[in-house]
Amino acid sequence: MRPVLAVLLAFLRLGCTSFGGPVAHLGFFRAELIQRRRWLDEATFADIVALCQFLPGPASSQTAVAIGMLRAGLPGGLAAWLGFTLPSALLMAGFAVGAARLGDPAQAPWLHGLKIVAVAVVAQAVWSMGRSLCPDRLRASMAVGAAILALAVPSAAGQVGAIAAGGAIGWLALPAAEIVPGSAPHFGVRRRVAMAALLLFFGLLAGLPLLAAATGDHALALLDRFYRAGSLVFGGGHVVLPLLQQAVVPPGWIAPDAFLAGYGAAQALPGPLFAFAAYLGAAMQPAPSGPAGALLCLLAIYLPSFLLLVGVLPFWDALRRRAAVQAALRGVNATVVGLLLAALYTPVWTSAITGPGDFALALAAFLALAFWRLPPWLVVVLGGVAAAALG
Repeated sequence: MRPVLAVLLAFLRLGCTSFGGPVAHLGFFRAELIQRRRWLDEATFADIVALCQFLPGPASSQTAVAIGMLRAGLPGGLAAWLGFTLPSALLMAGFAVGAARLGDPAQAPWLHGLKIVAVAVVAQAVWSMGRSLCPDRLRASMAVGAAILALAVPSAAGQVGAIAAGGAIGWLALPAAEIVPGSAPHFGVRRRVAMAALLLFFGLLAGLPLLAAATGDHALALLDRFYRAGSLVFGGGHVVLPLLQQAVVPPGWIAPDAFLAGYGAAQALPGPLFAFAAYLGAAMQPAPSGPAGALLCLLAIYLPSFLLLVGVLPFWDALRRRAAVQAALRGVNATVVGLLLAALYTPVWTSAITGPGDFALALAAFLALAFWRLPPWLVVVLGGVAAAALG
């Protein structure tokens, strides 16, 4: 149980300090798990990120689960998800109870400081990963091309297209690497378990609507709608917003103003945006609501991405050991750097840097992270305090 506990504590720390959205989360993961703990290398991290970009669901949470499984198998994946999700889920459920008294936290000056720190975190990740994964002119050009494509086509199609193009170019143009026996990471999932997870994923996707319609049970209706939202969303947490809005507002389960208030609060909290489901489950009027509703909706929206990841990882683990596939993955890794570069501009930079003072604070945070080697959580705290003082 010691590796599982280590995974839980590491991601609990990240769940309390990872502000700024899914792309910024990857920067915090890299600082904590590659630089500080040395749990994996840059190439393996980029491989996992690329796979999670292909799958529907919350990319940062799936990356956390995959790294947890890499460290301690399926229990490690569950521990990573629990640690990373629990802080924001508890805060969102608490906000649903006290929303009338807390007001809109999205307007707080300290939140703006946390967004500025996220700029520095992502910039450091792009710089360090670029030096490691784009060491030659071809891969540097691939990264810049991926960034341009992602900015020109700001959707999941642009991201998936860039990754696919990077893999094809890597397959054709990069030399095949020599495979060192035993060097590829193992995720600790058997193929039999993977096949069962895939069958359960598709079975629930097809069966839940029929079961909810046949029984008329409100809990099953909630489970169905949140499961479908988690199954069909590509591109991160913000893309799930319209799916959830259509799921809960038209039936009258929650008022539009309450929906938007919870979404604003989610921007102010660390951890994954999918924890917004806990707010909706706690705030909805028909039972189950409160803590039971929060738990039901949270599990329902995360279950499909967990099943998909468990179902795909063993096959990915075997496929990536081939020399030609590793050449393609080196191309994919270069495009992942480009996608992070594009995200550094929008939404990270454009939502945080509004004037010279913001840019100066971002530079100071980058200096603290990259050269003074201060831990990210401390830079987050100092950034929030500095922005609150200036505000």
